[in-house]
Amino acid sequence: MRRARIKIRGKSAVYHCVSRAVNREMLFDSVAKEVLRGQMWQVADFSGVEVITYCMMGNHFHVLVRVPDREQVSVSDEELMRRYRVLYPRPTKYQPARADVLEAILAEGGEEAEAVRAQLVARMHDVSEFMKTLKQRFTIWYNHNYGRAGTLWSERFKSTLVDGKRFALQIVAAYIDLNPVRAGIVTDPKDYRWNAYGEAVGGSAKARRGLIAAIGLGTEMVPWSEPSRAYRKYLYCKGSAPAPGNGGAGASIPVEAWRREMNRGGVIPVAAALRCRVRYFTDGAVFGSRAYVQDTAESVSEPSAFPRICGPRKMLGSDWRGLTVLQNLRGEIFG
Repeated sequence: MRRARIKIRGKSAVYHCVSRAVNREMLFDSVAKEVLRGQMWQVADFSGVEVITYCMMGNHFHVLVRVPDREQVSVSDEELMRRYRVLYPRPTKYQPARADVLEAILAEGGEEAEAVRAQLVARMHDVSEFMKTLKQRFTIWYNHNYGRAGTLWSERFKSTLVDGKRFALQIVAAYIDLNPVRAGIVTDPKDYRWNAYGEAVGGSAKARRGLIAAIGLGTEMVPWSEPSRAYRKYLYCKGSAPAPGNGGAGASIPVEAWRREMNRGGVIPVAAALRCRVRYFTDGAVFGSRAYVQDTAESVSEPSAFPRICGPRKMLGSDWRGLTVLQNLRGEIFG
């Protein structure tokens, strides 16, 4: 059964979204990852969502976004057209209408203007619309440039609702930025070109802005040196481990050995846990403090879509400092 998408009304929400290529094929080379990253920033601007961090891999991508409550956001006609031109900077056959035509309709007012406004706003401030637009645009580009046809993605996308409080954001952000380290591509996440941390170290203001928010310093730009030290210390104290041994993928002990230990209920450091694919972050449905998960569980409108919901479930395998998840996972929690 396809899992329902949990959305929060009345306040902003943070989502960790993951989408994988069809059959998990390694389709995305350096050019494709660069285009996907550029389109992500473009669609995020149009959609009015804040990218906290992201990582583009060879067969999937992660993005952690904060989505404002659309009922609390007012978008002027000027802002609507600015965003429209961001998404459609030049005429294409996929563009719904020319920007100057839409601008004239909005300026004239009336029923047609209201219809145009409603249609555009409906595509904003929504995680599903953000992911749908990004994946569709990238599929069109990829199929055209790589001479293929048909679906590019294996499924719609997975999303986990993340508690916006500091520790939960930090742990998920670190997990995402450590993807290339887990995969054995680099030993330092700053050396990977297609994640937010690498982009931030390279000087990108928008990538830095998201990571500053993740470590709890707000969204306003501050001198990068302070948050850079704080986040790097967090990555290396919480998310790093000794150099790879015979376990590969950055693990400090053989992968199968620590995986068996964790799934027996043993406890290992967060540093080691984040070097494994942690199912809590992709299949836990809601991730955060007990109070946050409980409040969200009570607001689920389709409980039948979550057959393994038992209220907040304590996370096992490491010292997660009391963090819980909504979905009661079966089988291995690390895989």
